[in-house]
Amino acid sequence: MTSRRNLLTAAAAAAALTLGKSARARGEAPAPGAGDPTSDLADLTNLLRVAWPKNRTINIVCHGHSVPAGYFKTPAVDTLNAYPHLLHVGLTERFPHAVINVIVTAIGGEASEAGEKRFARDVLCHQPDVITIDYALNDRRLGLERAKAAWLSMIRQAKGVKLILLTPTPDQSAKLDDPADPLNQHAGQIRALAARNGIALVDSLAAFKARLAAGDRLGDLMSQVNHPNRKGHDLVAAELLKWFGKAEG
Repeated sequence: MTSRRNLLTAAAAAAALTLGKSARARGEAPAPGAGDPTSDLADLTNLLRVAWPKNRTINIVCHGHSVPAGYFKTPAVDTLNAYPHLLHVGLTERFPHAVINVIVTAIGGEASEAGEKRFARDVLCHQPDVITIDYALNDRRLGLERAKAAWLSMIRQAKGVKLILLTPTPDQSAKLDDPADPLNQHAGQIRALAARNGIALVDSLAAFKARLAAGDRLGDLMSQVNHPNRKGHDLVAAELLKWFGKAEG
């Protein structure tokens, strides 16, 4: 199983590198989600660099299920160690002159169809500058077609708001080295949605698989079977922060 996992991880990395290299060879920017987060959120990064009195509040909304909601070992909620808060901390450290709101609209147990129905009411009402979407763990019960329709609806409703799509964090009951496992299938669908629609991608599942390939135990990154612990949330937050540039000066 270890060798298969290593092969999958290496193949994914090679594909991302090849896509990025071929795009650069043609003089194009690599597609968002292709492993080269360079420009998709450049305008937002510039806003984060602006100091008072010319700055304005930046709103980031994290939409999804129990993981961004901060559930660790259910029913315990640990908001301050979940990736939306870690993203907030990382951004405020990087951009000390910025006023940033990170608003969590996630609901434990929810799948993307329910999240899509309340997208305008609960997400767009905050006039977000960027929205993260994280539903794939629970979307397994919907199936690929229904999940795709819900994600596409949210993408269309966003109407120009910057989006970051997230592949799922692991479930210890899933077969992570099996491409046919629903968790891997939903991750693949999200990668395709990001690439086809020019949307930023945080590949949480690939980040966890990379740690496993490096010798970490999955149990050491999880608080229960389907929820990451602080170490797991740190991996997701680090991937999110890659989409934001550095503070000037």
